[in-house]
Amino acid sequence: MESLFPPEKIHFNLPDAEVFYIPFFLNQQEATELFNILQHETPWQHDAITLFGKKHLQPRLTAFYGVENLSYSYSNIKMNAHSWTPTLLELKKKIESISQTTFNSVLLNLYRNGKDSMGWHADNEKELGQNPIIVSLTLGSERFFHLKHNHFPDKKCKIKLENGSLLVMKGSTQHFYKHQIPKTTQLLDPRINLTFRMIF
Repeated sequence: MESLFPPEKIHFNLPDAEVFYIPFFLNQQEATELFNILQHETPWQHDAITLFGKKHLQPRLTAFYGVENLSYSYSNIKMNAHSWTPTLLELKKKIESISQTTFNSVLLNLYRNGKDSMGWHADNEKELGQNPIIVSLTLGSERFFHLKHNHFPDKKCKIKLENGSLLVMKGSTQHFYKHQIPKTTQLLDPRINLTFRMIF
């Protein structure tokens, strides 16, 4: 049943950025059920990236979905989109409604444990447009998300991404900030992150 009230939005006071967080976008039951479906039905792949001339397996598994014939490239990896599943299309519709944005793709990341991570980067590839809107859904284990300004070291924040939560980055955020999901020594259960985006 849909809530009669809009979900709570937490806005972060960061210069040169528009970032807000919705802790309870999905309730715990919805989030856990969706996690189980995606964990088992997604054709996860384990790509290698090249750093300083050497190939290394990414510290996470990935999958990419989108409209027909769409591809997405980052870190010298090119991913061709799988066709949307009914589950992902339903989720996309819900996310588009709350973000007032249309998306044509979603990148899924599976963090198997605390050793899996995402290094510092910005979602600033040319095919994402001038001021990309990135909407990120967390399912499963909580992880910390770090943001830091490119020019002012004191302009930073750390956000705990909870099961069923939504993080939205828009405006000039990708021009001025980098973000990461750092490794941790904690014994963590798996986490799935879905980042919805528009690719031109």
